[in-house]
Amino acid sequence: MKHYDVVLFDLDGTITDPGEGITNSVAYALQKFGIEVADRKELYSFIGPPLYESFEKFFGFSHEDALKAVDIYREYYRPKGVFECFVYDGIEELLRRLHADGKTVIVATSKPEEFAVQIMEHFGLKKYFTYIAGAPMDGSRILKADIIDYALKTCGVTDLSSVVMVGDREHDVIGAQKIGVDSIGVLFGYGDRAEHEKAGATYIAETPWDIGKFIG
Repeated sequence: MKHYDVVLFDLDGTITDPGEGITNSVAYALQKFGIEVADRKELYSFIGPPLYESFEKFFGFSHEDALKAVDIYREYYRPKGVFECFVYDGIEELLRRLHADGKTVIVATSKPEEFAVQIMEHFGLKKYFTYIAGAPMDGSRILKADIIDYALKTCGVTDLSSVVMVGDREHDVIGAQKIGVDSIGVLFGYGDRAEHEKAGATYIAETPWDIGKFIG
């Protein structure tokens, strides 16, 4: 097991459970297109990947309509959905320990940076992070590899052997691989073991406590 000095965290499904806010926002957007979803669990697949990709993949939207749907999604998410989430048990304790140990801890999320900062401030977690890196509202930086690269460059991190990415979906693992850093796939979010194994996660953590063991 290696020792890591820089730890990148995905947000949705890794630090917080955003299920209520995201599915409510997606359902709101779909309704504007005349689509009703009976079971909100069908919308869990929207948690993690870029939103426009999910509208295209799961509901067959054209790229233009997918971008419109994202704008409508934010009509609900911005004032309300952003706060319809909770922090996973054990995460704050982990962040507090990493911060006390002198680790460089960074959020790396495909969620708009503005919303990510709001959430971290709302739950009092911002103080544990060196930087909160996310996507701009125009979606020009949304792939996880691009987010990781942006986060590391912004924080002046050049030694990739000291970096690990923590996330709950294959996008986090694949993004880490593209940049050349290790990854920890977590099972308490919205991805499963098979997804992480297929993507090639360096480690798989069942709990926040396990994450701490892998970081060293």
